[in-house]
Amino acid sequence: MTLSLGLFSCKDKSKSLDNAEQIPQISLNSKNGSHNWYYFTRTDYKAIDKIQNVPYSPLTPWTEAVRISSANCATTAGENKAFAVVNRLGIISFNGEEKQLSKDENIFTDRTAGNLIFLNETPIFSVFKSAFFNDTIKDYKYSSADALHLFLIQFDPQSNISYPIINCNNLVKLPNSEVIDYYWDGINWTCCVKTISDVKTDFTYINWKPVPSLLTLSPVNANSNISVTESSQDEFRAKKEQLEYKFAPERIKKLLAGFSKKTSFAIDVKTSGGSSWRNYKNTVDDSKELYATAIIAQTWSAALFEDGTLFLEGALPGKHILRGGKPVAIRLPKLPMDYVYSDFVISGTTLYAAWEETSFFKTGRSGFVEINLNKSLYSKL
Repeated sequence: MTLSLGLFSCKDKSKSLDNAEQIPQISLNSKNGSHNWYYFTRTDYKAIDKIQNVPYSPLTPWTEAVRISSANCATTAGENKAFAVVNRLGIISFNGEEKQLSKDENIFTDRTAGNLIFLNETPIFSVFKSAFFNDTIKDYKYSSADALHLFLIQFDPQSNISYPIINCNNLVKLPNSEVIDYYWDGINWTCCVKTISDVKTDFTYINWKPVPSLLTLSPVNANSNISVTESSQDEFRAKKEQLEYKFAPERIKKLLAGFSKKTSFAIDVKTSGGSSWRNYKNTVDDSKELYATAIIAQTWSAALFEDGTLFLEGALPGKHILRGGKPVAIRLPKLPMDYVYSDFVISGTTLYAAWEETSFFKTGRSGFVEINLNKSLYSKL
């Protein structure tokens, strides 16, 4: 069976553009064990027979909601490890069909977590408190001299424990400050720091880099082991700027060549085990823009669009090269209205795709679907 390339209109996802052949879709029902649904509670994740049966969860600003906020694969040869940051909850480690949630109330409770990157195979992510939606900022303890405004955290895959590396306090001496975003190019770190007072809100931009190895640092010794210089809003924006799709990596343009000239989309492109991602925008007339995420790994690359269209090329661990190196496409189980697929990882031959219920800047129900690509893809080629 040959899987043809094509993309469905965001306005009418039952029809493909230019009368292209339908992309095979995974059924909502998992009679052969091809996929399993999971949803998040405030304390864990639980299995569910189908997404329509997930219990109601009130819409909450995305900074405060329990949801997969960032995910990526590691690159260790011969291993299948991948990780996902679950906002307000912890880190999920994936290894093939095995998965484990490692919670840490001290780090994740009352903080927004995301921005997963890797350094020497070690997952690193950031946390901050949102000034708009986080009521704990109003607590007098937040402004105290000994308050710890956490920033950069490493997750140890061996012990399944998260450790602070650097706090915002190590980078700036301004009270009531949070590092709300950063970009790491593999060498230099550029941060946006937000400082709140009763009368105004200020933004500071800094560059910094560790003197010894970053993974040897902690908030206790970081002050004397990092080099901090001033940056600017323009420099930070340049690093986070959305680039034209023509500048996207060649492997991504090859992967999406079947529709990149027909559909508007914005895509976050990550390298497995790598630094911060870049976003690229493909604009076509006035068509509605789709959002997608992509991962470039050593032997494969993949992109998942919010409507569940998955493109994959190369060879997954222990498997042959798909269609002689040509991209293939499948569609994940269709989600209810107002739900989207947001991020994904592939561990071995298992795909884990995050889903969430969305309304503007708020998130309701959320979770992930586990898909056996042996049964859903390889067995049909």
